[in-house]
Amino acid sequence: MTSFVKIRWIARSFSTISSSPLRICVVGSGPAGFYTAEKLLKAHERIEVDIIDRLPTPFGLVRSGVAPDHPETKVVINQFSRVAQNERCSFFGNVSLGSSVTLPELRDLYNAVVLAYGAESDRSLGIPKEELAGIYAAREFVWWYNGHPDCRSLSPDLKSSDTAVILGQGNVALDVARILLRPTEELARTDIASHALAALEESSIRKVFLVGRRGPVQAACTAKELREILGIKDLGVYIKEADLVTTPTDEIEMKNSRIRRRVHELLSKAVTRGSAPVASQRELHFLFFRKPDRFLESDDRSGHVGGIRLEKTALSAFKDVGDNDIVKQVAVGTGVYEDISCGLALKSIGYKSVAVDGLPFNNYKGIVPNAGGRVLADASHDHLKYETGLYVCGWLKRGPTGIIGTNLHCAEETLSCISDDINRGVLASASTKPGREGLRQVLNSRNTRVVPFDGWGKIDCEERRRGGLKNKPREKLTTWEELLEVACG
Repeated sequence: MTSFVKIRWIARSFSTISSSPLRICVVGSGPAGFYTAEKLLKAHERIEVDIIDRLPTPFGLVRSGVAPDHPETKVVINQFSRVAQNERCSFFGNVSLGSSVTLPELRDLYNAVVLAYGAESDRSLGIPKEELAGIYAAREFVWWYNGHPDCRSLSPDLKSSDTAVILGQGNVALDVARILLRPTEELARTDIASHALAALEESSIRKVFLVGRRGPVQAACTAKELREILGIKDLGVYIKEADLVTTPTDEIEMKNSRIRRRVHELLSKAVTRGSAPVASQRELHFLFFRKPDRFLESDDRSGHVGGIRLEKTALSAFKDVGDNDIVKQVAVGTGVYEDISCGLALKSIGYKSVAVDGLPFNNYKGIVPNAGGRVLADASHDHLKYETGLYVCGWLKRGPTGIIGTNLHCAEETLSCISDDINRGVLASASTKPGREGLRQVLNSRNTRVVPFDGWGKIDCEERRRGGLKNKPREKLTTWEELLEVACG
């Protein structure tokens, strides 16, 4: 029996149920997924929500993306846990969209499907020698030190060089720099993965360069993140004096943005002036007005990065007519180059979502074409055609921007579309969709080891137990085998 025939048979077997609830599946258990589930459950009493995730652990980037020395940011896990424990909500961990169950199958099983699986790939620079060893996406490095099972074996070489270059100056770039530069005795009291802590304890990295295409006024980080890294004990901060000089256009930008003004003020005050670097001191170098031209291969280690060539840039101002005529500045190359030696390079230039079979996808923007959360089947100028019962939320909807709280408004917007479709009778009759029981049958037929929310509870308890032995909040399980063994044991 084919999968589609089987699912239609399952659907028919549930079709006689009276007063059936609308059944909605949310794919992805990060902030976007949980906020969507929470709002659906609060807004509609006759809705059941199932959340599926390819990992055995829920919470997405709250677990694998938030830096280990930011425990206060992870408190939102308590709110999400209450959602998962709602009697009308079920969590299905270790369920991969595409292999465990396909998107067309989910659409046949549920009245509506909300895709909120985020961005699990990376943008490429597209420059020569990008394939050299020792070059990583910041996402990979973050997953490595946060114990994500996909990056357990990353093993970045932190011993062979004293210099790391990070391309990008956003909050993720600052997180990575802070982990490389922060004293390990402080990190040892966090939930950082043990394999990462051990590597950092033996690290030779003493200099970190944060490279940005534009100037300090345009730096993409927030003042809070910047203040934290600048506060690292015994850290020398170096910026070229000329880079801190502002232009009239910069002044306009700072006048229009308190955050940009504050970032520039913090950088100006933090510069280590008048003395040469101390040999034992760790150094943070902000390089502005530079863009990567090519990576350089090491003379000593074939196939490994040995440096990077940067092109100096200048800013060109223009008015963005579509944005209230606000003046913006873009970096353009000047044809002047400089090289920096390094043994580790990290690309913090943005995450990227990936497409799945049966899903419209804009490869250039890395998002699913949508209008307010409704997936567009046809986005021609004269007519909008929607994929009935298919929605998006989070990074898959808007691109990899914003903080955890940004997903709250994003979920509200998607909920509004779903509620409108429910009220207009657009979604299929509840009695014709089997929902979670049908999903269980499909997953059982494929021998999928599903991890329910109480399976995550077992992982949580074991991690806390192991952490207590080391005076840490938790000792993360970092391999698929361990996670599944504990969750299903």
